[in-house]
Amino acid sequence: MLFITPFFLFPQVRSFAELFPAMGAEQRIAAFSASGYLYYGDRAATLTLNPQTPDNTAISKSSLGPNPGIFVEALRVLPNKGISLLNVYNALERVRDLKGRTYSFDTRKKQTPLFTDAIRIENPQKIRAFLPDPPPAFAVPYREVFYVRLTDALFGHCYFEVTLASSTRGILYRLNNFKTVTVGPFTVMKEKTFFGILYIEQVEEGLVLYCLAGAEVTDFIIKHVNVGSALNKRLDVLTAWLLDGLPH
Repeated sequence: MLFITPFFLFPQVRSFAELFPAMGAEQRIAAFSASGYLYYGDRAATLTLNPQTPDNTAISKSSLGPNPGIFVEALRVLPNKGISLLNVYNALERVRDLKGRTYSFDTRKKQTPLFTDAIRIENPQKIRAFLPDPPPAFAVPYREVFYVRLTDALFGHCYFEVTLASSTRGILYRLNNFKTVTVGPFTVMKEKTFFGILYIEQVEEGLVLYCLAGAEVTDFIIKHVNVGSALNKRLDVLTAWLLDGLPH
């Protein structure tokens, strides 16, 4: 599903404070630091950041589904300037570039591939019908839906519906699992209970990357897996993947 709108340029670029008007001083300092801002929340917690995104890219805790047991919120502001929506969109379209990307596996900082494979599939009924990534686009779609299979080093084959929504200010990239995720005989997440969100906007101070991920997970997994850390590592890999695809 693809609806094209010719967004080549940003409108009047707004300030970071306009995007996050209620942010505290400590949060702002962290967001502009090299490591960025990071928060882990549980079922009872609320989001600590409330980006003022356009209506079609609005973000709230309900964006994570009806009952997220845990979520991770992350924010980084990079000094990159002059990045267009089209640059961002084309970077997000390169699904195959996720293959082989590494993360820090343990305290010794050993780098391990997170996704051993990454590929588009035709649809949820044809998960073995693989598709190539499209060539670079000349316009940004208002809305797009496609499907991917990410082979996770920990969780094996994971299948996602990807929804991309754009406004004249930014792009929202959303992943939702359409198949249950298991490890051996154990269910990690049932279908449609994981959500990963990236919102990207160019502001006066640089490029904003707001990341949010949440899942409804079983009690067994909560006891045996550091879900917050697992979500954060995956957000870090997605962020690095996006940045590597942008003009330097």
